[in-house]
Amino acid sequence: MEPLPHQLLAALAQHRMATTHQLHALLRPDAVRQTVSAPLNKLRRQGLVDYTVLPASHRSRAWYLTDDGARLTRDFPALRGRPPYPITSATAASLKTPHTLTVVRTHLAFAADARRRGDEHGYLDWTPEVSHPLSDGGKIIADALMHYTLTGDDQRRKLRAFVEVDRTTMSSERLAAKLIEYARLWSYEPQLAGRQRSRQPTGTGMVWLRWYPVFPRILFVLTGASPHVLHHRISDLQAMTAQHPLVAALATEVPMGAVTLEHLEQRGPTDTVWTPLTGGEPRPWTEL
Repeated sequence: MEPLPHQLLAALAQHRMATTHQLHALLRPDAVRQTVSAPLNKLRRQGLVDYTVLPASHRSRAWYLTDDGARLTRDFPALRGRPPYPITSATAASLKTPHTLTVVRTHLAFAADARRRGDEHGYLDWTPEVSHPLSDGGKIIADALMHYTLTGDDQRRKLRAFVEVDRTTMSSERLAAKLIEYARLWSYEPQLAGRQRSRQPTGTGMVWLRWYPVFPRILFVLTGASPHVLHHRISDLQAMTAQHPLVAALATEVPMGAVTLEHLEQRGPTDTVWTPLTGGEPRPWTEL
């Protein structure tokens, strides 16, 4: 196991920002809080990390890497090839804090459940802001890409998921339209020069096969509004799945589900809290 200061730097490089409480829950959940806060303060004295104080939080700190810390972590073997989106100033931290910390909250729910179950899912198995190209030269950016390995009965099952965290800051229609972007990524098959464009994807030259053996599941985690409002937003996701031809085709191949962050934290992701976007009774995310 890497020393704790190394893990703290790697976790902040990976997640962009996290509170003291979140780093404690992610890296040393069974230790006292000072186990994490003391090395964080030492790293700050060394000029590798800094923090911003969260408003109305009894002076809770959200930590991020400084420029020196970001440069140092680029050479960490576990982080090579990861997209660098560091937050290296108090101003940038204050702008990104609400969404970034909500994404970390979502990860903590999966990490705690994996720890309880004995599954394999570590602090580096969650990559925020993963970008992939689309056919028109644009790109889709997932809030996070999760790698997760189910273990038990001498069997191992590797799962991947794109995770979208919605804080009700955009319209429900814009949220549902994210499904169209995922469907475009799923169907994107670059055409060779002089080759006639196919009406239907053949599956042999899909661009996503460059990174994944199976297209990742698509999980929506919603928060920031009343249960009534969040229920309607999930219904809109289901309507998009049923009504858009390309999204409907995607849904026949790729498991997709939605949950509120509050249910995710209270009951855990492998409880029956996920609403399948194709309809049906709630179920665990592993059984969508």
